[in-house]
Amino acid sequence: MEQTHQMPVGDDLKYARLLSQRFPNRQATMSEIINLKAILTLPRGTETFMSDIHGEYKAFRHILNNCSGIIREQVRIILSSELDAHEQAELRTLVYYPREKIDRVRQEGGLTDEWYLENLHLLVRLARWIAGKYTRSKVRKAMPQEYAYIMDELMHATRDEERVRHSYHLSILRSVVGTGAADDLIEAFANLIKRLAVDRMHVVGDIFDRGTHADKVMHTISHLPSVDVQWGNHDIAWMGAAAGSTACICSVVRTCVHYGTLATLEVGYGIPLRELALFANEAYRADDALAPIEKAIDVMLFKVEGQTYRRHPDWRLSARRLLLDKIDPTRGTVRVGDREWPLRTCDFPTIDPSDPYRLSEGERRVLDGLTTAFRESDRLHRHVAFLYEQGSIYRVCDGNLLFHGCIPLEPDGTFSTVICEGRPYRGRSYLDFCDRVARRAWTLGDQVALDWMYYLWCGAHSPLSGRVVKTFERSFVCDERAWEEPRDPYFDLSDSAGTCERILAEFGLKGPGSRIVNGHTPVRASAGESPIRAGGRKLIIDGGFCSAYHTRTGIAGYTLVSGSHALRIKAHRPFLGVEAALDDNADILSDSDVIDRHAHQVLVAETDKGAIIRSRIADLEALTHAFEQGTIPEHGLSGGTFAVGR
Repeated sequence: MEQTHQMPVGDDLKYARLLSQRFPNRQATMSEIINLKAILTLPRGTETFMSDIHGEYKAFRHILNNCSGIIREQVRIILSSELDAHEQAELRTLVYYPREKIDRVRQEGGLTDEWYLENLHLLVRLARWIAGKYTRSKVRKAMPQEYAYIMDELMHATRDEERVRHSYHLSILRSVVGTGAADDLIEAFANLIKRLAVDRMHVVGDIFDRGTHADKVMHTISHLPSVDVQWGNHDIAWMGAAAGSTACICSVVRTCVHYGTLATLEVGYGIPLRELALFANEAYRADDALAPIEKAIDVMLFKVEGQTYRRHPDWRLSARRLLLDKIDPTRGTVRVGDREWPLRTCDFPTIDPSDPYRLSEGERRVLDGLTTAFRESDRLHRHVAFLYEQGSIYRVCDGNLLFHGCIPLEPDGTFSTVICEGRPYRGRSYLDFCDRVARRAWTLGDQVALDWMYYLWCGAHSPLSGRVVKTFERSFVCDERAWEEPRDPYFDLSDSAGTCERILAEFGLKGPGSRIVNGHTPVRASAGESPIRAGGRKLIIDGGFCSAYHTRTGIAGYTLVSGSHALRIKAHRPFLGVEAALDDNADILSDSDVIDRHAHQVLVAETDKGAIIRSRIADLEALTHAFEQGTIPEHGLSGGTFAVGR
């Protein structure tokens, strides 16, 4: 049957006229339609999902370099018949750390012309294999401009062509080695292989805190070619701090003091803590159970937290968070609810019993300085701007619902109602409100929005936190029984497939292939816990990236890998370091569990990206029809292209 296309009218006609500026004639539109239809027939690209990186830069960088074990698998698939295990490991290390590996081989005296030629040939073959699921245009765009012609010539040849043109290719490689460009070309091929092995990365929250180099992790993520972020509670605290929330600023500084990661603030983001340290040493005893700087930032936090909660009486559990006025320094106790707990310190010289939540003059001076420093840190603002541009509270993609913490639920499994600026929200509408108010804090910076950033960090019904956070008790109360933090019912109820299905339906997802993917709660693999819950409807990918959690989880992080043939989850072992990789070709070993093996190879046409491409094809076909009918005049002989990421 002959296909017909409706003539664009109204707003569609306006859009078609705008589109004609990029595709000015039928030749241009038909060329792009052919290109887009061809892309639909390609295998879908491999995507990876990670969460709770927590500043562990070295391990994160290595997992990026080995592409969550994908490079190991691909080397084995195409080269196991030619290379033994040691030779495969040597090649993998060259892909992971090309410059460092070349320097190591040079130091050992093995950097010969033959070494260069052999390894360049292997890298070309590996790159050609991995590039097979992409268009030639996309592969070329991923190449460095200065070597794109050479790399394209070496890669894009059939087996028959390779035999016929062997002398030609060998001549190119010998010229590269002879001119001293081999190091650069090896690095270019290694980077191309890693770039194409993973088409997109999803970071499901908590890039910041605990580890020592969150700034380096952020720098790396912000330079990835295709990435999105679902904000975690630790991320939102830094975002709030950069926006000017004094409560978030105090919380961020406290976390860095508590975990000994001050270099992230001072070196990574240029935020000095000297004034805080001087004030603390002057105000607090040095021979106390807590260090002066830790006590100083704790008290400042609980004062501004109290001020924040007093501004929002509709926030649940706000009364429980106001504890400075419950301290009895003569008895050395604090009353929480109907119980008194012994304090580990009674040294509170800056707390005025008549107005315990008022900052002292010294505290106000320190906090003003910190606020200015956070607002003026260019590097922090670049990183936070990236989080706003590429991030969100949640994301729906290809049947997956991605979010960091939880969907607040009542004990009976219904969605919790949260009063937000006088209006009730629940389920998806509540998460949408949280996303909007977080963006408002960045763009407008009004006090209400800034307060909500602190609530998203640690509020009882925050979808990023999902628990009653007891920072005060953990700081000042000796008895660990007071530290217990009740969790949102979501964390237990969502282990039921029925609960997951109701949550997924709230976000428009149905069918056996839809899943929840979240982090936030480390999976204790060593105790027999599984990241696969609710019959596969919920996947928890927080495996304890942070080294402090390795003893609790028994592993060092998870990566969810979604490819054209299967959905797998990989449990990573601890990383031994770059030196071990260079000395012994040590890699992060990963145990892989197949969650879903697809009945056929999934094509781009079957993904959300495929739906976008089909919509663009329809727009171009309507434009072509408008050209044919003379509704829109044709111009020129060639046009632009629609960039669709393939």
